[in-house]
Amino acid sequence: MSKQAGKGGAGKGKKPAKAGTDEKREDVLQAVIIADYFQDRFKPFTLDKPRCLLPLVNVPVIEYTLEFLASNGVQDVFIYCGAHSEDIEDYIYASTRWSPSSAISPFSSLEFIRVSDATSVGDFLRDLDKRGVIAGDFLLVHGDLVANIQLDAALAKHRARREANRDACMTVVLRSVGDEPHRAAKARGITPVFIIDPDSGRCLQYDEAHPLMSDRRTVIDPSVFDHGSFEVRSDLIDCGIDICTPEVLALWSESFDYELPRKNFLHGVLKDWELNGKFIYTEIFEDGYAARASNLQMYDCISKDILQRWAIPFVPDSNLMHDQSYRKVSGNCYFETGVKVERGAKVSHSAVGAKTMIKTGSSVTSSVLGRRCRIGQNVTIKDSYIFDDAIIEDGAYINHSILAGSVVIGANTQVPEGSLLSYNVHIDSEIQLPSKPPARIAVTTDSGDEAEPDVSLVGKGGKGANYEVHVDDSDSDSEDEGDRDPAVLQNGLIYSMEGLNISTLSVSTFASEDDYESDDDMGHTGYLHSGDSAGRERLSSFTSDDASKPDAFHGDAVTGLVDALRADDNEDFDSAKLEFMGLRLANNASDTEMRRAIAVAFTRRAAEFLTPEHGSLEPSKAAEKALKDKNGAIKFITDVGVGGDDVRQQAEFALAVQKGLVSVRGLESGRAGALLAAMLQQLYSLDVLEEDGILAWWADKRASEGETMNKVKEKCRVLVEWLENADEEESDEDDDE
Repeated sequence: MSKQAGKGGAGKGKKPAKAGTDEKREDVLQAVIIADYFQDRFKPFTLDKPRCLLPLVNVPVIEYTLEFLASNGVQDVFIYCGAHSEDIEDYIYASTRWSPSSAISPFSSLEFIRVSDATSVGDFLRDLDKRGVIAGDFLLVHGDLVANIQLDAALAKHRARREANRDACMTVVLRSVGDEPHRAAKARGITPVFIIDPDSGRCLQYDEAHPLMSDRRTVIDPSVFDHGSFEVRSDLIDCGIDICTPEVLALWSESFDYELPRKNFLHGVLKDWELNGKFIYTEIFEDGYAARASNLQMYDCISKDILQRWAIPFVPDSNLMHDQSYRKVSGNCYFETGVKVERGAKVSHSAVGAKTMIKTGSSVTSSVLGRRCRIGQNVTIKDSYIFDDAIIEDGAYINHSILAGSVVIGANTQVPEGSLLSYNVHIDSEIQLPSKPPARIAVTTDSGDEAEPDVSLVGKGGKGANYEVHVDDSDSDSEDEGDRDPAVLQNGLIYSMEGLNISTLSVSTFASEDDYESDDDMGHTGYLHSGDSAGRERLSSFTSDDASKPDAFHGDAVTGLVDALRADDNEDFDSAKLEFMGLRLANNASDTEMRRAIAVAFTRRAAEFLTPEHGSLEPSKAAEKALKDKNGAIKFITDVGVGGDDVRQQAEFALAVQKGLVSVRGLESGRAGALLAAMLQQLYSLDVLEEDGILAWWADKRASEGETMNKVKEKCRVLVEWLENADEEESDEDDDE
C-alpha cells in the first residue's frame, strides 16, 4: 500500500467507503490531530523519536489520543505531523488497531497530510481549508491528549447553537479544576484566562498569564461589560479539544499571520468578533479526565495521575496495547509478565514493564520502568521515568528524572532531580551529575551527528554531551515586547523560578482599558464573577495591603484561616477555602508556601485548645477538635495542604505541621511533641496521611534538625513504631497468602 500521495499530498490509507454512503456527508464526525508540534519542549528526547511516540506509562502518547477519538465516535481522522512524519506514519501503518488496512480499526478512514512548506499549525490549517476535505463538524485535538470524557452532550449543544445561529462556529472544551483536582490542574507556568458569559457559555475574551509578564494584569475589553454578567475563569484546564465547523478553517485562511490555536487564533478572533461576526462558546466539564502532555511537567503530572487511576479506563492494567500484560499487585504497583523483584527489594506506587529485573536492596517508588530494564543492587529510584532496556548499576541514585531507552548508569552514580538523559546515553561509575541547572544529556546533535563525549560530565567511559535547548516557540499570549518567553518555565521537568527576575504585580489584578476600579469578588479558585460584591467583607482578612512583601501571603493566609477556624457559625469550611485560594492566586504563592500556611494555621488552633482560655484539653482532644470542628476542614487539608496521596507531599505536610508546632510561642517542646503525635494520628485515621507518608517524614533528616525539632519528633516514636509493626504484620499476611 502506498502511504503517501506525494510531498504535500494526503495519504491514501483509506478504507473503501461503505455502500450507499458519501465520505463527505456532514453527519460524519471527523477529527484533525496536530500530532507532533512543540518539539523543543521535549528535547533532547525528540532528537531521536517523535514526541507523540514517547512512552507515557509505557504506552505511546498518541495511543491515548486515538482511543479518545474512537470512544467518541469519530469516523474520519486526518493527522498532521510537524516533525518525524515518516516515523509516525510507519508506527500507525504497523499498528494492528489503527492501520487503515486493519479489520478492527474503529475509523472509516485515516489519512496523513503533509504540507511541504508549513512552518506552523496555522500553515497546516490554511492548507487543510484549501483541500476541502472537511465537510461538517470536526474535532481539532493534539497528539498528546489524554482524556476519558464523552462529548455527546457537548456536540449536541454545539449543533443546537449552530442551528440557532450560523455564526456559532466553535466550542472550546474545558475541564473545571473542581474540588478534587488531579495533578494536571496544579501544573504551573502559563495560566489560561477565559472570560465567559455564564448564561450562554459564550467565550468573550481569552488571555494568558504567567510569572514572566512585565505587567501581570488582564485588561478586560470594555465591550465585555455590555454583556452584564460575566465570569473571569483561571481555574480551567485547557485540554486542547475544539469542536469546529468548516468556517473555523476559513477564519484561519483569512488570518494569514496566525500560527498558534490559542496565542493567535482564539485571542484574535475573540478580540475582533465585531469584524468577523463569529461566536465561540465553551463547554466546561466538571467530571472526567482531560489534559495534554504538552511539556515535561505535564508529562510528569499525567503519568502520576494514570498510576493513581484518575484517568480510568486509561490505567496500566487496562492494557491498551495488544501485547501488554499488566496486572495490579500489592503496593499499588502494576507488573507485566516476567518482572523479577528479588527478596529485599521494594517497589511501591510504580509500573514495571515485562522482563525487568530489580535486585536485592533496591527501592523503586512512584516511578515507571520500561521493559527489559536491569536494576542492580541497592539502587534508589524515586519519581522517575525509565524507558526500555535501561541499565542501572549497583548503588546508583535516580531522583525525579527521565532516562530514555538503552541508557546506562554506572555504579554509585548520582542522578539528581530534573535530569534528562536521552537515548543511548552512558554515565560512568562514581559520577555526580549537576543539579543546578539539571543535566540534559544527548548522544546526538540537532543536525543528527554524534556528539563528542564530554568526559567532565559523563566520565571517561561515558557517552554523551550536554545539550542546550533553545526554545523558539510558545503557545502563550505574550504580546508585550518587554515580556520574556514563558516557554522557559516549561522547558524542563522541574518548575523553577530561580534566577528569574519576577515582577511583584498580582496576576489576579483585572482592569479595563479605561482603568476601571474593580469591586468584584473572587468567588472561586481563580474565579472572578462580575456584579457580585457580597463577599467583599469576607475577603478583608485575606487581603494584603502590600503583596510585594515576602511574607504577605503567609501572614494574611494564616490569619484568615485561623479566623475561619475560630468562627462560631456553623458554615462549612468551603468559603474559607475559596478565599484562601483567591489570596494564593493574588500572590502567586507556591505549593510549599500554601502547605506551610495551612499547617501553621491548624497547629496554632490546636495549640489554643491546650490553654485554660479554651478548655485546657488533652493533646488528643485538642488535635481532634482543631481538625474536625469545621465541616470541610479535613477535605481542605487533603486537597490543598497535602494535595494527594503522593508520599513525598504527605511527608512535606507532616514536616510543616512539626515546624508549625515548634514555632508556637509559649508551647514547650514536650507538649508540642505530644500534640504533634496526636495530630499525625488523627490525620492518619482520617486518611489524610498514609503510613508511608508518616514514615517518610520520620526518616527525613530535616525533622531532626536542631535540639527542639528533635525533641518534638521523639514524642512520635511510639506512633511510628506502631505503624512499622502494623506494616510488618501486613507484609507477613501477604507472604502467607
